[in-house]
Amino acid sequence: MLFDERPKVKREELFDREEELGELEKNIDRPLILLTGVRRIGKTSLLQVFLNESNIPFILTDCRKLKENYGWKDLYELLARGSNRVIEILKGIKGIRIMGNEIEISWKGKNFVSLSDLFDHLNKKRLIIAFDEAQRLRGPLSKEIKEAIAHAYDYDKNLTFILTGSEVGLLYDFMSIEDPSSPLYGRFYHEIRLERFNKDASFNFLRKGFEEYSLKVKDEVIEEIISFFDGIPGWLAFSGNLYVNFKDVERVKEIAVNVALNELKNLIENKRRISEIVGRRYLYTLKCIADGNSSWSRLERCLSDREGTTISSSVLSNILKQLESVSLIKDYDFLDPIYKEASRRLSL
Repeated sequence: MLFDERPKVKREELFDREEELGELEKNIDRPLILLTGVRRIGKTSLLQVFLNESNIPFILTDCRKLKENYGWKDLYELLARGSNRVIEILKGIKGIRIMGNEIEISWKGKNFVSLSDLFDHLNKKRLIIAFDEAQRLRGPLSKEIKEAIAHAYDYDKNLTFILTGSEVGLLYDFMSIEDPSSPLYGRFYHEIRLERFNKDASFNFLRKGFEEYSLKVKDEVIEEIISFFDGIPGWLAFSGNLYVNFKDVERVKEIAVNVALNELKNLIENKRRISEIVGRRYLYTLKCIADGNSSWSRLERCLSDREGTTISSSVLSNILKQLESVSLIKDYDFLDPIYKEASRRLSL
């Protein structure tokens, strides 16, 4: 069903991504591939459909399950949960226990398996190792992970790494390909950037989705949904699903904005843990951009008016850089109109 909000796993469930699937197939022999795009654009769906259709064994890990200050235990448990399709490759490796379909990778002591050694063992057969939302690998072990990927890039010719990321700036920051001090410095990667649907594709997606429910919906209703959600597949599926239940476009919009609003509140709350002032400045910045302050001078003036004091250029620059790194804004505007509307509703 097109309006199923869970990631798609079969080609027939995936809408209008044949070109991206073909690009993945064409480049799968490269050592390192990135799948990028804004939230809800369909990266996980594309990845899962490709992996399930491929004849290549794979390990898939959802890095969203990692806590902020994760350790080896957390990382290895996550890898183990994603490795049940490659149990045969892991058999007989010192430091790895296999009990039925359960896998344990030793993360400390004399049987500790380094990540580089693990990749070397996995290199016995052709294999894809996929990290979904890989920017979450940033943290205390990021250097060791990059060193292991760099080692595999150079020596493990049977391995292909696929990394997805919604917070694209943070993903680039994790990899640090252009930083001479990074283990991945100078390594080439092939990037596939998923774009939103155009108006025709969005219309066809919604029309076909409603037909799956035998529901006739007026063209003007579909066009209103498209105008509000701007071709982002996840939001289109979300809105279509809600409309099937409520038959009320305004209610659908309101629910979507509240979802985005809660995410923004969580972001600001995390900044408030640094300090109340930092949290407040992020909130004001989001509101000022949402209100159309689309240049440095206008944004700076808006922030100063709200704060009642002058904001230094370095502070504002850092806030903008952080908001861009999590793929909320670019060039003083929101990448997703739902977050723009949600930002207007933020309050202290």
